Amino acid sequence: MTTTVAATLCRPSPPEAGWLVIDDGVVVDVGSGTVGAGAGVVDLGDALLVPGFLDLQVNGVGDVDFAHADGPAWQRARAALLHVGTTGFCPTLVTAPLDSYEPVLTRVASVRAAGHDGAAILGVHLEGPFLGAAPGAHPVDLLRPADPAWLARLLDTHPGLVTVVTLAPEADRDLAATRLLARRGVVVALGHSTASYDDAVAAADAGASVVTHLFNAMGPFHQREPGLIGAALSDPRLTPTLIADLVHVHPAALRLATAAKRSLALVTDAVAVGAATADTASPDRDGVPRLPDGTLVGSRLTLDRAVRNVVGLGVPVERAVEMATTVPADVLELTDRGRLAPGRRADFVALDPTTLAVRSVWLDGQRVVG
Repeated sequence: MTTTVAATLCRPSPPEAGWLVIDDGVVVDVGSGTVGAGAGVVDLGDALLVPGFLDLQVNGVGDVDFAHADGPAWQRARAALLHVGTTGFCPTLVTAPLDSYEPVLTRVASVRAAGHDGAAILGVHLEGPFLGAAPGAHPVDLLRPADPAWLARLLDTHPGLVTVVTLAPEADRDLAATRLLARRGVVVALGHSTASYDDAVAAADAGASVVTHLFNAMGPFHQREPGLIGAALSDPRLTPTLIADLVHVHPAALRLATAAKRSLALVTDAVAVGAATADTASPDRDGVPRLPDGTLVGSRLTLDRAVRNVVGLGVPVERAVEMATTVPADVLELTDRGRLAPGRRADFVALDPTTLAVRSVWLDGQRVVG
């Protein structure tokens, strides 16, 4: 049986009244205009309908740290993400001893295979330990040069599980790890780096396609040495991600990025309250955990709030939504998510048209929140 959902649709063009038809959890048709009441019609009124949000970088949710979570904790986290409109995410593992990743990945693989009604695990994001001279809150004593052989073994053991690896070009001087990951279909993100512009471009030549949390944990921009920031904003092959909590990045820098680059992805870099990565952090200031020296330790951001923040800076709502849905889907080369279009999963979020607060969330064409 098909279901027709009527609302204000947020697609690449400005939002307009429209409808979509769902059959067996998949969008099979989309159109403009209104539909009459009737059997199989769900009228969401003035709600703004957007694709489910996709988060490429989230370390934890609530009290759940993904590096240490068990089955029930994963269920809580995935349900919590769903309530703020995130229908898919990349659990992110930060710098740790090399031998500590394998057991965590085994747990994630088991949770992913078991399935759950909450937000989907899109693949693991390894943020470290192959980072450079801008470590941020990562433990410096655990940073190391990129190890292609170790990465190859990890990918062989868990095929398809690791989808993103953040590394610094200066930690992969011969670009062997970058080439290996790109060849194996893993997204290579450049970050925690003081790389030169030329080194960043060389990494893009080798297959890097993302820059992790633009402006944070990277060398400064200079007119004669634009560095990683300059490469991120000028090289069309690189998609920067942004933490739009208005603390990690000044509003003016966010406006600069959105003016300079169309392909931008919003991420949260959220950490769990009391997570191991933040054990030494001071109490939250401005809603963000910090180390005693003031270094930021992830965020408490959610993607729905990131979208609202970006819209508040003057970015059109359809562009802000694209940054949390379509662009991350394109980064991961997902053809079943990220758009309100035929052939895509019927995962979407109904937002209040004025406040952009989440009203309801749908998975596979079924209302699961609100």
